[in-house]
Amino acid sequence: MSRLGDFARSLKPGNDKELAADLSASRRASHRRTGAARAARQGQKWEDADRARDRRGGTRLTRWED
Repeated sequence: MSRLGDFARSLKPGNDKELAADLSASRRASHRRTGAARAARQGQKWEDADRARDRRGGTRLTRWED
């Protein structure tokens, strides 16, 4: 439901707990969708950069003990 619709529902008396539960569930679902998409974009960005480094070649030494 749109934000205007949510606002209109909030003006009706009596269903405050139901409305809060619905809005909370909607926010959780939205957070999960955007979080997964964001992680996928970050992973793809890393993969693209890693492949570009491989194509450039050269030796890239990483000192893990520091």
